[in-house]
Amino acid sequence: MESTAKIKNLRSTSRKTRLVTDVIRGMNVGEALSLLEFSINKKVATDIAKLLKSAVANMQSKNSEAAIEVDELRIKEIRVDEGPVMKRFRARAQGRASQILKRMCHVTVTVAN
Repeated sequence: MESTAKIKNLRSTSRKTRLVTDVIRGMNVGEALSLLEFSINKKVATDIAKLLKSAVANMQSKNSEAAIEVDELRIKEIRVDEGPVMKRFRARAQGRASQILKRMCHVTVTVAN
């Protein structure tokens, strides 16, 4: 049995998000949540922890008659894809402008027994 959860348009670059997701890939959910909450000093770690909790809640709502413990679940797949890019401009010297790219990403987590 498995369930998925997604975050779309997360206001962080995919490169920064992959630094966090590569650490927890393949771990048990309980270990990954404790690692995300206490040891990683990245802003995106709180968003990934929230997504992981959502995937566990999805699994529990699918199997309402059977009690599922968090320690029995593991992260089967975690994927970070590029999202849309907001384009902004900054005034520069001599009437010119330079482009600022504010990148976003999509994160998908699959949790299985």
